[in-house]
Amino acid sequence: MTPIITIAYLSVLACALFVLIRWPRVRCYGETPVGLFTLIALLFTAGLDMGLVMLPLNEFPIYEEEAAFGFTNALAVEFGMWGPLVWLMYFVATFYFVALEPRLRLFEIAPVKWVYNLTVIATCSFTCYLFMINLPTYAPDLPQWAIWGLAVFVIAFSVTSSGDFRIMKWLAIVSTYGFGMLAFTALALVAFAYSGVGMGDFGANIGLLMDYFANLPRFAVPISDYHEFYLFWWFAWSIMIGQFVARFVGGLPAWQLALAMVFLPAIPLGLWFSVLFIYYKAEIVIPGWLNWFMIFVGVVFVINSLDSLIRLYSANLGWSREALGNRVYYPMHFMLQFLLVVAYFFTPFEIQWVGLVVAGLYAVIYVLILQRMGALSNLAPAK
Repeated sequence: MTPIITIAYLSVLACALFVLIRWPRVRCYGETPVGLFTLIALLFTAGLDMGLVMLPLNEFPIYEEEAAFGFTNALAVEFGMWGPLVWLMYFVATFYFVALEPRLRLFEIAPVKWVYNLTVIATCSFTCYLFMINLPTYAPDLPQWAIWGLAVFVIAFSVTSSGDFRIMKWLAIVSTYGFGMLAFTALALVAFAYSGVGMGDFGANIGLLMDYFANLPRFAVPISDYHEFYLFWWFAWSIMIGQFVARFVGGLPAWQLALAMVFLPAIPLGLWFSVLFIYYKAEIVIPGWLNWFMIFVGVVFVINSLDSLIRLYSANLGWSREALGNRVYYPMHFMLQFLLVVAYFFTPFEIQWVGLVVAGLYAVIYVLILQRMGALSNLAPAK
């Protein structure tokens, strides 16, 4: 599947350049515009999941040992797995839904609509599954029944939150602040207290991270099987995150929207990975209380991802709380997500399959856009 994801990923990056050259000043207005901070908080928490909190410490040694990543350091690789090129995909999808979809209505075509929303539903449950399989790394004494119990709580809370945008909004803001506290207070202070590392070590890590930009072209194509998995993962997310975020854009020109979506999330990501790299290099054992704080932040991230995507596909398919009523909406979405989590555990079902379907969906959309370019003639061109 390497040639497929390579062509698909490069085509999306090319689309980003086309949009920024052709329509840089087109103002983007969503259905429910919010301020820039709230927009980035919604993007940051919906576009990421618990993997951000729980995966890096397990991945640093992989990147140092695999020959494929020998061209740079492990910190730069970790940043590349989550960094600016990924968020550029989200920008392309957001611009499409806020500026082009109202004119083209491609996602109202029945086959496109159903295939797309089925990928949203499947990706939703993968977030919860990923949380469950990585949780034992941070809580090794947690019994399996407790992990499943926590998963049930996460799904139930997410379904409840998805039915009320006010809860979603404040959860996104709280989790953003919680992530900041975790990264820049608790973890940094504990690292200093346990090993005496200081700002010099942190600054050195920032320098290592910058090597990502020196090797940027390498991250535009699959570097290894693991990187390919990440690309399929982000592909599975890209369209749905774009549609979700498009609803909240508050009138930014396209070029400013791109800068906001690509670089503002990259700053906390880079700082977070730089702090975690101190723990890895200094072999600091995370104390138990901090472990549980990290798990808490990871749980909130999972809920943020799930509730935004549940709200998205339920609105697209007419399965919203307003349409179905509370007695149908809550149990239906809970059972749907729970059964799909079970499918990820006990069947060969994989997120790469979803990413492959989304890549095919991109190809269909490209063809349909070319056929309907006349509908875009009134979209203000670059001046």
